[in-house]
Amino acid sequence: MDLVPALEEPLKKVLGPATAKVMAEHLGLHTVGDLLHHYPRRYEERGQLTHLADLPMDEHVTVVAQVADARLHTFASAKAPRGKGQRLEVTITDGSGRLQLVFFGNGVHKPHKELLPGTRAMFAGKVSVFNRRLQLAHPAYELLQGDTEETVESWAGALIPLYPATAKLESWKIGKAVQTVLPSAQEAVDPLPGSLRAGRGLVTLPEALLKIHRPHTKADIADARARLKWDEAFVLQVALARRRHADAQLPAAPRRPRPDGLLAAFDDRLPFTLTEGQQKVSREIFADLATEHPMHRLLQGEVGSGKTLVALRAMLAVVDAGGQAAMLAPTEVLAQQHHRSVTEMMGELAEGGMLGGSEHGTKVVLLTGSMGAAARRQALLDLATGEAGVVIGTHALIEDKVQFHDLGLVVVDEQHRFGVEQRDALRGKGKQPPHLLVMTATPIPRTVAMTVFGDLETSVLDQLPAGRSPIASHVVPAADKPHFLARTWERVREEVAQGHQAYVVCPRIGDEEDDPKKGAAKKTPEDEAEKRPPLAVLDMAEQLAKGPLQGLTVEVLHGRMQPDDKDAVMRRFAAGETGVLVATTVIEVGVNVPHATVMVIMDADRFGVSQLHQLRGRVGRGSAPGLCLLVTEMPEASAARRRLDAVASTLDGFELSRLDLEQRREGDVLGQAQSGARSSLRVLAVIDDEEIIAEAREEAAAVVAADPQLEHLPGLRTALDALLDEEREQYLEKG
Repeated sequence: MDLVPALEEPLKKVLGPATAKVMAEHLGLHTVGDLLHHYPRRYEERGQLTHLADLPMDEHVTVVAQVADARLHTFASAKAPRGKGQRLEVTITDGSGRLQLVFFGNGVHKPHKELLPGTRAMFAGKVSVFNRRLQLAHPAYELLQGDTEETVESWAGALIPLYPATAKLESWKIGKAVQTVLPSAQEAVDPLPGSLRAGRGLVTLPEALLKIHRPHTKADIADARARLKWDEAFVLQVALARRRHADAQLPAAPRRPRPDGLLAAFDDRLPFTLTEGQQKVSREIFADLATEHPMHRLLQGEVGSGKTLVALRAMLAVVDAGGQAAMLAPTEVLAQQHHRSVTEMMGELAEGGMLGGSEHGTKVVLLTGSMGAAARRQALLDLATGEAGVVIGTHALIEDKVQFHDLGLVVVDEQHRFGVEQRDALRGKGKQPPHLLVMTATPIPRTVAMTVFGDLETSVLDQLPAGRSPIASHVVPAADKPHFLARTWERVREEVAQGHQAYVVCPRIGDEEDDPKKGAAKKTPEDEAEKRPPLAVLDMAEQLAKGPLQGLTVEVLHGRMQPDDKDAVMRRFAAGETGVLVATTVIEVGVNVPHATVMVIMDADRFGVSQLHQLRGRVGRGSAPGLCLLVTEMPEASAARRRLDAVASTLDGFELSRLDLEQRREGDVLGQAQSGARSSLRVLAVIDDEEIIAEAREEAAAVVAADPQLEHLPGLRTALDALLDEEREQYLEKG
């Protein structure tokens, strides 16, 4: 019988079923290896007490402090009517501040005996406010001056590791469990090639694990972190490098445009010249399309930088070369919008084979799930015969029934909304793997691009086309200054009076059942604004039409409307028949209405930074300047207001995406936040560790080029398998 390797030993065997169950359910830790990679969040120094002055509200904290005094009070209550109720109030101090602890009922006896003035202990609990003072109710605690062998042993180091903990499992219990399994760290298999480790002066993996969990000095922690960051960056980059290597082995048909073909005819029609950026990116794309391996390129561009035009020219080049091009959009509204703008840009070139169509032309078809049967049958026929060179659609493009004559290029818009299965299903429809162009309007800092989209080459469009107007953004503090909100609606009326149009965006539709559980998840007690449900489109539209915007045409648009109704609303708005569109974030991507000049975002604090930037890009798309008003009830000092001020202060999407990342903690970058699993990044900070990521990418490329199957690096293979469990594999694929 095989012995289970030490690090794969289930925690149940080592720590007992009760502790193992809590670790699995609340921290996602199942094996000895998982626990060894659950690193301390920070360290307490023996002689130095945590700053009680800096305690965060509503978070589980662990503090090391000294008891200043303890008082037992009796009181009458429903449960103890005769004044027999007991409450123990203990005040602890650390020099920077004081904190009150309270214990009730039978829970007072043990702390009353143990927490005497002068006693030092670690306390853990959730910080709350009572009578305007911070307190911990019924905190768990561990005395720090017992002479028993175990206490001395477990706090032996001069630095006390504090672990990311939960209400069910305090930091020091995790610490004790780690001490139990720490001897197994000696058997950890090292994923880094020896030459790389020696060349960079990194400690071995067993030594790093020992030093991070039981450091004697700050230098120990620094050594350990430097080494563990390299592990994370390198293993991830090897996964991506192997992917690029595998893709480069695939065959693809080179697609080169004809000098007198469709692309040339299209360029002649353009009423403007391409920006330098568009020309440069187009050259990169055409060079890729001309090779015998599939292109894998990420095109990121600021909102309104003309990505669609660049993508369309690539699609026409492929049609010129005898292939077909498919553009995949995340929503029907967006697919219809793209179809409309592409056919408008192409004019008679989009009517190939029809009367009045151009001799160079091709057919441009739309394929969405809600089309009528006859239109759908015709679209499918045009794709199968090759009559249609360009197709624009939603997920409907991926269904089995859809057959292409010769699919040469897939353009995926707003990549982060598509899963891997979808991308692969569409790729599988080509006789050979088609070229792939991925577009996103969410600017991605370089390091994130290297980490998440590491299997794609990146092109960036950062210039706005000539004639675009700047967008002014302002925060409207509705609670502090109600007259600002009144002025907001006046501004909307003024713009509409000048023949312009306005969007009003709300976080919610308003026809959903109110979920009582959702209301329970309050962020912080002082935020009154958080107590009410977010503003809803349907309520807002009614209030505006009857109130401040009376007399204007107000329509609504949201994701649960029938596709035909949505399209009709968008057409009326685009044609200028509607003055004000009250919508959810369905308008976030791709909607292009040049006469829309003002956007009011209600409850703006409920949207992420990148989302606000995306939304804002919907106005100022014509020659008139755009205005974006971010309405919030958050108090001036709150983090939410600081975030909104940052959005209002810059139009630079890359700067905002950096800010967004810092706020969301980069662990979420790899999508794990959405799935509820732990982030795969534990010590690597995507923004701060830019150099490590860049160096790891180079090292990884060299290792994979020399040994694609990693036959000589079994430790690295093992680490990769652990990283690429199914969920991670999928996420990487999505990149």
